Amino acid sequence: MFGNLFEEEEEEEEEGFASTPSKGNVAKAAGEPPPARGRSNLCGIRNQGGTCYLNSLLQTLLFTPEFREELFALGPGELGCLEDKEAPGAKVRVIPLELQRLFARLLLADQQSASTADLTESFGWNSSEGTNQHDVQELNRILFSALEHSLVGTTGSTFIHRLYHGTIVNSIVCKECGNVSQRQEDFLDLTVCVCGVSSLEEGLWNMFVEEELFEGNNLYCCAQCDRLVTAAKSAKMKKLPPFMTMSLLRFSFDFAKCERYKETGRYGFPFTINLRPFCEQTNGEDSDYTYDLFSVIIHKGGCYGGHYHAYIRDIDQLGQWEPPEDDCKPKTQRKVKEEVKEAYETKLQEDNPLSVLTAIIAQESSKSVLIDQLGQKLMDKIGSSWSKKFRKHYGPIGKFLQSHNDVFMLVSNGTRVALKANPPSPVTDLPCPAEHTNNSDPSTTSGPGAAKQQPGADQRPEPEPEQGSHWFDLNDSTVSSIRESDIEKQFQGKESAYMLFYRKTQLHRPSEALNNPQYKVPSYLVQMAQEENIKVQEMREKFEATNNMVELRLHLAPCYRLENGALQPANREDGGRTSLSFDRRKTVGDLRLAIYQMQELWEGDMALTVAKSLPAGLHLYNTLTGVRCDFAYRSRVGAGAADCSPSVFGRRC
Repeated sequence: MFGNLFEEEEEEEEEGFASTPSKGNVAKAAGEPPPARGRSNLCGIRNQGGTCYLNSLLQTLLFTPEFREELFALGPGELGCLEDKEAPGAKVRVIPLELQRLFARLLLADQQSASTADLTESFGWNSSEGTNQHDVQELNRILFSALEHSLVGTTGSTFIHRLYHGTIVNSIVCKECGNVSQRQEDFLDLTVCVCGVSSLEEGLWNMFVEEELFEGNNLYCCAQCDRLVTAAKSAKMKKLPPFMTMSLLRFSFDFAKCERYKETGRYGFPFTINLRPFCEQTNGEDSDYTYDLFSVIIHKGGCYGGHYHAYIRDIDQLGQWEPPEDDCKPKTQRKVKEEVKEAYETKLQEDNPLSVLTAIIAQESSKSVLIDQLGQKLMDKIGSSWSKKFRKHYGPIGKFLQSHNDVFMLVSNGTRVALKANPPSPVTDLPCPAEHTNNSDPSTTSGPGAAKQQPGADQRPEPEPEQGSHWFDLNDSTVSSIRESDIEKQFQGKESAYMLFYRKTQLHRPSEALNNPQYKVPSYLVQMAQEENIKVQEMREKFEATNNMVELRLHLAPCYRLENGALQPANREDGGRTSLSFDRRKTVGDLRLAIYQMQELWEGDMALTVAKSLPAGLHLYNTLTGVRCDFAYRSRVGAGAADCSPSVFGRRC
């Protein structure tokens, strides 16, 4: 399913950890160079086609400082060097080396996103593996197992065990003689039930507090009594790891329908959780049992496909957090929008097509939907197509809209559908969305000065979170700021939390690690990133220079004469023009200087005018008088012309 993540270990026995050559991470030499980091100052990861699940897990591990630093602590003396992996007898541990390089690039490379091509190649993946999506929970276990296998014989062979390993004690108590039978079980992550459970705490309570009774036809064979007896089975956590990973069982199987489905009901989880009630030993301090949430991997879609991204807390303050764009709008405007959305969703009846279509259109910012996209939005909303759910009873969707012209109206020449001002039941009591946005009350004005005109408690922005409490949405190549309140939106729905990552509250970061992406990164990896940044910067400068270089056609006044009211070249053979390559970012003064250097015999000052050769002669447009050269000639002198090189006419002032 994941290719052969143990390939390098198998090759160790035969070929000394040999692997195929690396492809490198610097962007292509040809074409546009990679963009720089965005406003968040954090680096995303490029999707290879279906690797969003891998990207989400890698970003979570990167933002687990203790994991990152344990990995960086392993030097070339233990892991070997990638440059030596083809050498006979060389022992090169490719997976941790490639993971080190990827983490260094994510921390230090001045790029919007980094590539995982080298890392997935070290996994033994073929080209098709990068386009096939798999389960992130299973990947987490396989990746940890592969790392542990790869690090055997090094000082890092136990760091996964130290950070994530915990133990559970399963006990069965005989109700007849009181004999206790115990079995210890290891775990790196806990799988918690979602079906029929409303929260993480309830799921843990069912696992570690509730007892399972063996009675009736389901008796327990007691070794002490040597017969079938009534007994109680329970489990407790014996050893808590520094990091607790909770895998939520969102996917279930319907035995009646013989098909898989995704649990989309509400499932809450706390930002801070105390695990004392679920432990065998409870006499420690609260800090020994308390964990803080720092990452949520989210799955959007159904049980047969979808998309993963991660909400992650920036513990080391490596990013530049800014209030999300929605916070910049007046709060009254956002509040009205949320109230309308909640009202429609509250009254949504999935078996009523009128209710479903009305809710879909009402939730659009433009209050209208392209008819061609309405079917897809309906599938996203209820998980079923119009043809499968409604066509048999209501006919085609187009005829349904026309038959309910008291609710819907077609706009934009029939290409879009919108709601009329007063739709009937099931949303009769809801005010028209347009009434909210066009309210004459100045307190709800959404213009730029609205917040200044009506300063009030409702319009004050939410307070910024404390340092170290900033959250970001890492969605493949895109990184954006979010608030803690956005995480609560992932409690339920088709886009909902899938894996939860907690860290012990008593784990503190040193002050020198804050705002310092180079902290504990080996010097040779820092140098690698700096060299790549220099190459990328050179590529950007070269690209910018090439992209801004224009080929000018220079027409000088001495080479022209006025004939029949038009400028005609004095010499018909050369056309009176000279070619000049010039950077459009430079000034008019720079252009004059370049012309002076070409025309050494020119005397006096020079006025430059944008020109174009027409059948009647040379036509002059506006004179270049500003600081910057304006060669936006296409919009003024004929877009799409065969001769698209800008022309400049020079004459003495």
